Amino acid sequence: MRKIIESTFVTLNGVISNPQDYSGPYWDEEHFGYSGALMAETEALLLGRLTYEGFAEAWSQRDGEMADTFNKMPKYVASRTLTETTWNAKLLEGDTVEAIRELKQQDGGNLLKFGTGSLSKTLLENKLVDEYHFWVFPVLADGETMFGGQGLDIHHLDLLGTTTFKSGIVVHKLAPKA
Repeated sequence: MRKIIESTFVTLNGVISNPQDYSGPYWDEEHFGYSGALMAETEALLLGRLTYEGFAEAWSQRDGEMADTFNKMPKYVASRTLTETTWNAKLLEGDTVEAIRELKQQDGGNLLKFGTGSLSKTLLENKLVDEYHFWVFPVLADGETMFGGQGLDIHHLDLLGTTTFKSGIVVHKLAPKA
């Protein structure tokens, strides 16, 4: 059975939108090493529509070892509005929760999910995420907060580990309480 791992960049004040505006100065060897370790155990990406569209535009234009891996990897996209995809992606059909449950039941490597929007909230509410990797950047910014900030029930998480980078990033690895 596969695991779903969510990897999300977040500022000190909980902002998740536009990480491309604040994360760049912190991308160093430690950052790439941690990302590479996550990718090494990943077979496919699970993405919501907005993250898919942004990633497809940005990553399809890049090359290099990480970009090549990212671009070749299968992607599963949850969307109520898209009718077709590119970038080695497939739309999830039917009920999104059931489609993701079926993906989790398959043999293979992990499903890595980036971005935190309505799909993340759906996954949280249906207890489908096995691990969260919240990358807390030493930055304050204005924007959308994690999980939308409203209408969220309380969900307790167990700390599985913490990784601190010299750049000031702290990655909290967490799992939903059983």
